[in-house]
Amino acid sequence: MNPPAPSPLSVRAKLVLSLGALGVVFGDIGTSPLYTMKECRDHLPAGIDPTAGVLGILSLMFWALVIVVCVKYLMFVTRADNDGEGGIFALLALLQTRTAPQERGMSITVVLILIGAALLYGDGVITPAISVLGAAEGLTAINPAFEHLVPGVAAGILAVLFWFQHKGTHRIGSVFGPVMLLWFGTLAGFGIWHLAHNPGVLRAVNPGYGLALLKHRPVEIAALLGAVVLTITGAEALYADMGHFSRKYIAWAWYGAAFPGLLLNYFGQGAFLLAHPQGAENPFFALAPPGFPRAALTGLSFAAAIIASQALISGAYSLTRQAIQLGYFPRLRIAHTNAEHAGQIYVPFVNQALAIGSIATVLLFSSTANLAAAYGIAVTGTMAITTIAFYLVVAKRWRWNPWKAGAICAAFLLVDLGFFGANARKIHEGGWFPLAIGVVVLATMHTWKVGRSEIYRRVYGSSVTEPELTGIARSKRITRVSGAAVFMAGSPHGTPIALLHHVKSNRALHETVLLLSLSTIELPHVAETERLELIEIGEGIWRVIGRYGYMESPDATALLQQVAERGVPINPAAATYIFNREMIMGGGDARMPEWQKHFYGFLSRNARPAKDYYKIPPSQIIEIGLPVHL
Repeated sequence: MNPPAPSPLSVRAKLVLSLGALGVVFGDIGTSPLYTMKECRDHLPAGIDPTAGVLGILSLMFWALVIVVCVKYLMFVTRADNDGEGGIFALLALLQTRTAPQERGMSITVVLILIGAALLYGDGVITPAISVLGAAEGLTAINPAFEHLVPGVAAGILAVLFWFQHKGTHRIGSVFGPVMLLWFGTLAGFGIWHLAHNPGVLRAVNPGYGLALLKHRPVEIAALLGAVVLTITGAEALYADMGHFSRKYIAWAWYGAAFPGLLLNYFGQGAFLLAHPQGAENPFFALAPPGFPRAALTGLSFAAAIIASQALISGAYSLTRQAIQLGYFPRLRIAHTNAEHAGQIYVPFVNQALAIGSIATVLLFSSTANLAAAYGIAVTGTMAITTIAFYLVVAKRWRWNPWKAGAICAAFLLVDLGFFGANARKIHEGGWFPLAIGVVVLATMHTWKVGRSEIYRRVYGSSVTEPELTGIARSKRITRVSGAAVFMAGSPHGTPIALLHHVKSNRALHETVLLLSLSTIELPHVAETERLELIEIGEGIWRVIGRYGYMESPDATALLQQVAERGVPINPAAATYIFNREMIMGGGDARMPEWQKHFYGFLSRNARPAKDYYKIPPSQIIEIGLPVHL
């Protein structure tokens, strides 16, 4: 019998979801007007006519938003969801079969997607810094004497924001949507006000103005395109946040508020620049009259910047949990901050790393003009990788006509690589910064994956078979003691090494033995009816396989309660959990460089213990040391 179809949402519910998407999804791209026009103006080719320059900038901005956001992401990429979830790891999951994390290879495609994920961490460090810095620079529009206060104020706001993370986003999340609606409404209002004085600036929708600007010297055009790309920073969030809001409501929020607000404000800034060719330092804040209106706009800018930062921080938590569950990152402590919403989590290590990185970025670069050079390369690199992965999905999974898929994705890739190439020239100016962050994260993910694969091969490559295990259990030299023991197994096949060590050392085995494997499949969530697989091996030995999605956190205690409810003679509160504690040593024949062996050992020692990650009561645990030579 098919389940009943879900009831259609009311108009009010749809509006609430769209408002929520506005607050969570569009914070990053929504704060781009704080600094983008200023950067584009400052990078215009020398000697160009001011009117032609402004119209050319607006044309490039307009078509960047249309091609990248409206067409690439909303029309195409967001269709590649994995059971409702989006993001770069969703593409990875779509490209792989449903196998356990330790059994997945490291193909070129996987490495490429990991590079995209690593660059997102660089974006996660820079976005809070540049957003809050951009808002803080509004202080100089109020009074130029405040300029020296900008880095300190921005660093202080970031420190408070990151400190607040452990309390959970639900405390401030309820105001995200209304504040961002007010923000986009304010952007539109100031834009319309200035457009009314110079409506001729709307001619910039003609792509000819942008193309005319691109005819200048390549070096000058590269500098300009490197600034224009700031218009679309945050576009990746449309895809990454699909799990919180469906594609429909993200599109409603974009076309209903974010897109018109951004366009009207950019064109309003253009109209202001045409009227004041030698005008203010930052045309965004100059849109508001001096005095209270400008101070109010600065205050609202701080609120929008905090929301933009919060969205990236929460996204980094979600990205980390996906990487851990898919086997590409060491186990870390993950705290759930809201009992009603499983997606609201807090990862202390990631929070501390982002806090240190963002505050250091503010103090190191001190202005949006300096930081803009570092910003675009991480964003455009991730966008290009998303395009390549999307092509592989539509070609391999959706079976599109290769010519159709190739033509569409080649057009997107041409734009992505054009922006990436323009930003590549800025590596020595600050672009090295997100790349350095990405290299560290990529090295960590690659080392952990390769190291876990080696451990898996060595520990489970020649494991005792199930018939051999039942033979051991029947042996007259083995004493069966009362109670139940749970042996954690990294593979749903064979026998855990911990069980063999236990039997060899104690010559005893519990009356009930569970071989517990907790695996992650390439779906974001697993239905409770499909969570547990229970297999009776014989002689009181059972194999228990718990399946979790990559957006879920495993819970061994809850799983054992389900096992008991199925009739297995076990008391979850009295069972003993026995598993290996790996002690990594170099000098072996593992197919890894020596530095990577030592790095893996460091990661293994500092990873969160499995007993904590799997929510196992500490009083019920026995660990057996397992030396492993890599």
